Amino acid sequence: MLDANLKAQLKSYMANIVSPVELVATLSDDARSAEMRALLDDIVAQSDKVRLNLGGTDARVPSFAINRVDSPVGVRFAGLPMGHEFTSLVLALLQVGGHPPRVSPELIAQVAALEGDYHFETYFSQSCQNCPDVVQALNVMSVINPRIRHVAIDGAFFQDEVTSRGIMAVPTVLLNGEVFGQGRMDLEQILAKLDTGAADRAAARLQTVAPYDMLIVGGGPAGAAAGVYAARKGIRTGIAAERFGGQVLDTMGIENFISVSHTEGPKLAADLERQVRDNGVEIINLQKARKLIPAETVGGLIGVELESGATLKARSVVLSPGARWRHMNVPGEDEYRNRGVAYCPHCDGPLFKGKRVAVIGGGNSGVEAAIDLAGIVAHVTLIEFDSKLRADAVLQTKLASLPNVTVLTSAQTTEVLGDGSKVTGLTWRNRETSAVETVALEGIFVQIGLVPNTEWLVGSVALSPRGEIEVDARGETSVPGVFAAGDATTTPFKQIIIAAGEGARAALSAFDYLIRLAPVEKAAEAA
Repeated sequence: MLDANLKAQLKSYMANIVSPVELVATLSDDARSAEMRALLDDIVAQSDKVRLNLGGTDARVPSFAINRVDSPVGVRFAGLPMGHEFTSLVLALLQVGGHPPRVSPELIAQVAALEGDYHFETYFSQSCQNCPDVVQALNVMSVINPRIRHVAIDGAFFQDEVTSRGIMAVPTVLLNGEVFGQGRMDLEQILAKLDTGAADRAAARLQTVAPYDMLIVGGGPAGAAAGVYAARKGIRTGIAAERFGGQVLDTMGIENFISVSHTEGPKLAADLERQVRDNGVEIINLQKARKLIPAETVGGLIGVELESGATLKARSVVLSPGARWRHMNVPGEDEYRNRGVAYCPHCDGPLFKGKRVAVIGGGNSGVEAAIDLAGIVAHVTLIEFDSKLRADAVLQTKLASLPNVTVLTSAQTTEVLGDGSKVTGLTWRNRETSAVETVALEGIFVQIGLVPNTEWLVGSVALSPRGEIEVDARGETSVPGVFAAGDATTTPFKQIIIAAGEGARAALSAFDYLIRLAPVEKAAEAA
């Protein structure tokens, strides 16, 4: 099952197991059970602290539990935790085996203090880059608090269950049989939903935080670069982010970040966060900004009011709120989001195996999505508003070679159709003839670009007609002391490497502003 390289890596990791572990497998005589048995045999062979028990009686077949011997601590996987979930498997083995998770003492105490019984079920796909965060967070919680149980379920292995429960997006998390959440969530976000007083406590703490020299709003590549460059100047720097990593967390393959031949979004985001923390920047996560307060109203400091109610203050601010997927804004889209309407083909594509889907958008993202999906689904209909596709020629050539793809140009999607529980099709208007036609399908993947996260800045700084923050060559905005960088600005070409460079430039410009401001502040104090 595992190649020699993976076995060697697994063996080195499993040397950290402290307490004996038992793998309890529920198998049958089918091919998937044989595949799981091969994986479990490979695991057991790497450590004398792990044993295999084939007497499992779980309702899901194939599945296996990882249990700490003579202890209630354990987690379960239904299906194969390979692909992006292989790391989740390794961490589960270590943590159930007594190796401490990399979690702050405060979060460990918060998980341990949760009262009640929690049974979580997470549906994942092996190609989903968002799923491991959720799976690993819930596994950690079940290791810390035995009253929390978690099973990670590969949706591709249990298609009937996925259909009967209406699971049409991953990760989807159920708590005690009811939908708890969908999409990427980390441990802090899950705890915030369970521990309803956590947000108020965090807001109260933030209200007492001393002013920063530079406050960065947004934790994507632009915000991370700004944080590193600011901190290296020796000034007090903070980053407030709704989720550190931003849009990068939803990016699958990255092959154009100079000096890095290939990486994936979650790994790059983790590397960015590690470097930011190594430079002493304070990261304030799970905080969404709702208002920028001019300097004159908060004692000469610029204020950023958060949705939690707290207000952070700083001598200078760098705005890097990033962008989000653009929606079609047609009838039915909101109603059927995560019930057939999706925005991540890598994550949710496996749930549509053998079905008919549409991809909206003929740029690089849309054509790449259509190519990937064509290898999984029965048929792909690519719908492009323009009269021709806008993707690179090499991608268009590949798309044209696929027999199960239909391309519609000069086509405007007008409505998402459904039966009340799931998508059944869409309607589109031929922009040349005005004729309206219907396509029967089960899934729609929207890939039509980005929208800047700047609604909260309306009336505070100058924005372009598209809602982008207007910046000059130094990253300055229309407000003194406020700078901006990244995908939310008027800087052209929304690329990771450009956002990072713009973040560095904005931080250097803000530092230059602070240097020039210091003599003025001292003169005012003397007066």
